[in-house]
Amino acid sequence: RIRQSAADLGANSGPDDVYLALRGMRTIGVRMRQHQENGLKLARWLENRPEVDRVLHPALPNDPSHELWKRDFTGACGLFGVVLKPYPEVALAAMLDGLDLYGMGASWGGFESLILLTNPASTRTVAKEQWEKNGPTLRIHAGLEDPEDLIADLEKGFERLNANT
Repeated sequence: RIRQSAADLGANSGPDDVYLALRGMRTIGVRMRQHQENGLKLARWLENRPEVDRVLHPALPNDPSHELWKRDFTGACGLFGVVLKPYPEVALAAMLDGLDLYGMGASWGGFESLILLTNPASTRTVAKEQWEKNGPTLRIHAGLEDPEDLIADLEKGFERLNANT
């Protein structure tokens, strides 16, 4: 029944997908280390921004989940969250629409940097406590681009955010 259901739903990997996955396995170690390094550099930089209320990255020592992360993980990826202070939609649009190096979207393990405005209150299901953040939340995937370039792009984005407030 399970095999037939998987076939009926198309839940199968094609040979091209399997080939690409196996090919990517050869470099996954170096890519993940770079994603981690870039993600932590961005997260630390964002922690010091006046527009940011909180950075959600368990590999940061001040994150509430850090001890759990240390217990269960040996590294991190480039994916993390940022809660901004409250801003009007027009200011957020100006910030995000003008970014050059960040694509809009969720990460499925690609090499490029991505950013997405999310609403965790409507999608968070694993936490027992209520999501109590007032500002907008960004989901950032730090890709393999030079982190200084990624920071410069975000810096210009924050300039647009503040100019439209």
